[in-house]
Order: sequence, then C-alpha cells, then structure tokens
Amino acid sequence: MSKLTFTPAVPTLTYERVVQQIEEAILSKEIEPGQHLPSERELMVQFSVSRSTVREALRVLQSQGLIASRPGSRSGPVVLPISSDILERSFANMARVASLSLAELVQFRIVLESSACQLAAVMHNQAQLATMRDAIERMELKTTSGSEAFNRADLDFHAAVWEASHNGILRICGEAVSGAILNVMDEQMSHSENESREMKKVVALDRAIFDAIARGDSAAAGKAAKTAISSYFNAALDAEALRGVQALIGEANGAETRS
Repeated sequence: MSKLTFTPAVPTLTYERVVQQIEEAILSKEIEPGQHLPSERELMVQFSVSRSTVREALRVLQSQGLIASRPGSRSGPVVLPISSDILERSFANMARVASLSLAELVQFRIVLESSACQLAAVMHNQAQLATMRDAIERMELKTTSGSEAFNRADLDFHAAVWEASHNGILRICGEAVSGAILNVMDEQMSHSENESREMKKVVALDRAIFDAIARGDSAAAGKAAKTAISSYFNAALDAEALRGVQALIGEANGAETRS
C-alpha cells in the first residue's frame, strides 16, 4: 500500500462559520426571500463575534448574491430570491479563464435545452406559448436592424421555453449557460458575411422548436433544439469539439451540421 500524503489541517475562520450558518438558514428557507437578517449588532450578539467578523461574513454572502444591503435601512440585509445570475457569472468567469471551453458550454446547453423543450411541449400553458410566439416575431422584425436586439429576443424565446418546462433546475442552469455564451453569439453575428441571412436561419431553427412545442410533440421539440444549437455553434468549434456535439445529437444530425 502506498504511503498517503496529507496536507496540514487549516482551521475554519470565524466569519466562515457565520457564513455557513446564514447560508443554511437561507437555503433551508428558514429565512424566506424578502425577509431581513438581524442587524449587525444583533448578529454580533447571537454569534458572539466582533463587528468586523459580521461585516466580512455579510460581504461574502452579498458577493454570492444571497443578500443585499439597503442603504439607510435600520434593519439587516434583505434575503434575495435564488436566481440564475450567480451561476451565469460563474460560467462566464470560468469560460473567461479557460476553465470551461466553449465546446463544454455548448454541449451542456444541448443537454439542458433539449430536455427543457421536451418538457415544455407537454407542460406549457397558453401564456407561455404566447411569450414564445412574441419573441419569435420580434426576432423576425430584427433581422435587418442589428444583432444585439436580435440576440436578446432569441434569449427571451429560450427563457420562455425554460419557464414552460416547469423545471426550476433546468431553468436556472439553462439561463446561466445561455447568458455566459451571449458574447459568442454577438461576435458570430457581427462577423457573419451575411448577417441578415444568418439571423433568418436562426429564426427558422427557433420556429421549428416553437412549432413542435405548440403541437405538443415532445420528441420533435427535443430534436429541433439539438439541431438548432449544433447548427448555430458549428462554425465556432474545432473537429474534436464537434465529435462531442455529434455524440449528443446523433449521427444523422451530426452529418447535417457538417453540411
């Protein structure tokens, strides 16, 4: 048996123990979004720690997007609802420092969005369907007026799909990944030889997703989502990355993305 090598144990800092307890209270919904934490003075008493320790703990919690301080308020920080913003920043930062590649983000989005579209086909309501239709129509209007507004309408369409899936985990992760690769979408559109033609292609792909969802065809909705994402990012991926994408969408679609 090989000799194990351990590193010295590092004691937990006091403010980290404060963070851990408040995190647990928020995540277990002992403290609901919209409610306030006790004041700094009350927290000092409850945790038996200094003001500087409390302030450091609150700074960490605020950076995590769990709480927000209200200037001039006499009560403690307010607890925020959990959103995709935290994950989006994490994905974007990891992509920026090359911990995550574009290929990994695209592959993850294929898995998430195809599943969301399948669920949306059977779980959507008429209001959600109307939101998707509105986003598609806005995309069609923006095919000649610049990529930024077009891409925003595109993201709105997919956000409506996430919502219609009625799966909170898919929605949070999906919106985070979509936001993280928004800059890639903008760059691809702006460098396209025929920007308007590229936009019309994206509209057609998204409309195929919408039509499948509208008629309640779960299998077709999932397949349309895979085809749309792989077609959109095909040009930005190298050969190795494409093999991974093709493994997720199937051989038939894999051959289609190369054409």
